[in-house]
Amino acid sequence: MAVPADPPDNTPDGFGGGDDEFRSDEYRAVVFDEDFVRAARLQEFSAQERMGEHARAVRSRSIWSGSGPSRPRTGTPGRAARQGMALVLLIAVAFAAAVYMGLRNPATPLPERHTEPLSSTVVPLAPAGPVPGGRPADLFAHSPAADYRIGAAGITLPAARRTHHFTEGQVVTALSVAKDYLVQSSLDPDVLAGAATRPVRVLLDPDQLAQFDRSMTSPSGDGRHAATGWLVRFDQNTAVVADPRVRVNGALVYDEVSPDVLEVVTDHTFVYAVRPATGAPAPADGASLFTVRRELRLRFDREDLTARRAELAAAYVMAGPQDCSAEPAAGFRPATAGTGPTTVGPAASDPYASGRPRRTAGLCGVLAPDAGATPPVSPAP
Repeated sequence: MAVPADPPDNTPDGFGGGDDEFRSDEYRAVVFDEDFVRAARLQEFSAQERMGEHARAVRSRSIWSGSGPSRPRTGTPGRAARQGMALVLLIAVAFAAAVYMGLRNPATPLPERHTEPLSSTVVPLAPAGPVPGGRPADLFAHSPAADYRIGAAGITLPAARRTHHFTEGQVVTALSVAKDYLVQSSLDPDVLAGAATRPVRVLLDPDQLAQFDRSMTSPSGDGRHAATGWLVRFDQNTAVVADPRVRVNGALVYDEVSPDVLEVVTDHTFVYAVRPATGAPAPADGASLFTVRRELRLRFDREDLTARRAELAAAYVMAGPQDCSAEPAAGFRPATAGTGPTTVGPAASDPYASGRPRRTAGLCGVLAPDAGATPPVSPAP
């Protein structure tokens, strides 16, 4: 029986039988079935198709062209594959364009803003007459601080409204941080006694910490490193606080000084009852009043507002009664009860006066005679 590969009528004359049998066996392995032949048929494009798409004159009728029976993916890619390739190519082009534009037009970095160091002025106010003494409650009642609130209650916040570049919430944050700074730096008992600085330090911008630390460890009256420019501190060898109920009065105002900086100015008078720092307990009527007027200028950028901290840009401080010959940079040295007039400054200053404090021309002032406490009237014998 003849097989498809055998020629008709067996082997023609003139051909050897051995090699022909080998070739016949070799070609028997190559079988072109009907499905393969049908799938491989070529179809010619029409004239319109050739003109419109500039396609080849013939096209494959394999499965990848959308017709014919299923065959392994060995032919030309179909529509879905072409769409996928086009999408990949589009993404690659977009990515390359983005990289190119980034190299041609790099983003302009925001200007780096440097925190300015604190500039402080501390002016001691000498007593104009003998320093009145008595019980703290009586001294407060007969002083201009009689109607002042006690402690943090005397630091009230103004109504907050948004500015051009800062929201109302950011303004509220700046005001609350400013109040926290006043409370920690003017009312904390450990800070007043010189036993702690951390409550104040944690509220400062990190760029000012080196200056603050130097002011605490090596204070000087150079306008940059006075400890009393940052906070209220008493020289524990001179006087200590006799009554923790400090009287406070003042105001805060805020303003947008630039699109990136919000400024809060605080102006407060703090009145402390102090007594001499002696080994033995001081008599109950041996207290006197010491007044500190602080005008602080605090600034906040957006990073400060997020971290709830402040930049103390400037501080103007008047404090008395104290001897002008004693350097107040490390701590205040109050003139205690019964101390007479000492060094006389160039002009009288009233730390209780409303409005912005009157700045003295020199490094010492005189506590206005009516600014101190009036001695309480002793009952008739």
